[in-house]
Amino acid sequence: MELLCRCPRRNRLVSWPEDVDGRLEVLVRAAAAAGEQTSRSQLLAALVAAADTRPAAIADLLHSYRRLAADALTEGNQGNGLPVVPSPGPHRTQP
Repeated sequence: MELLCRCPRRNRLVSWPEDVDGRLEVLVRAAAAAGEQTSRSQLLAALVAAADTRPAAIADLLHSYRRLAADALTEGNQGNGLPVVPSPGPHRTQP
């Protein structure tokens, strides 16, 4: 049996608010706290794979997201007590 997580990949460019990206970082850190070694793309793929595909459910999610205040994720993005997970890619050197 072939596993979905090992199937051929497709890249997508995602552009979203910084606080949403911060939430992704907190979710990756929460996965690490639960003992999972994962990537941001694996976490996003898991969320998409688990999403309800009923049109009304998708519409409800979109409406909820579009009504969030600009600072709605600020407090939840602190990630206090969660392990630090290194960012992917090359790191800049300090001058």
